[in-house]
Amino acid sequence: MSCSTSPLFPTRGIAAATLLGASLLSGCAGLPGLGGGSTAGSASTPAPRPVQICNAAQAQSFVGKTNTASTLEAARKQAGAYMARVLREGQAVTQEFNQERLNLVVDGAGKITAVRCG
Repeated sequence: MSCSTSPLFPTRGIAAATLLGASLLSGCAGLPGLGGGSTAGSASTPAPRPVQICNAAQAQSFVGKTNTASTLEAARKQAGAYMARVLREGQAVTQEFNQERLNLVVDGAGKITAVRCG
């Protein structure tokens, strides 16, 4: 008993698989970073934001004022800081120094008693 197979069958199968794979990848060709599309000049990576270093001396005028959301934001802007936080006197806080952070220390009545960076 003899089995006869066509020598073209394996070649056709490989060719079909290659064609299918190529057609699937071609759908991504226009997408940046996926199929070889051009990424030159695209805005896919935003520019890093500028560093905003805190200067507590510029916000010392807020000492004695009542702590409110608008006061916190105004002090942050005045100090040139990127972020701000309110600390209660005696409150446990993390000790890492962040040059972009303004700290407003408030007493039990909500009055700002100190302004410093970190």
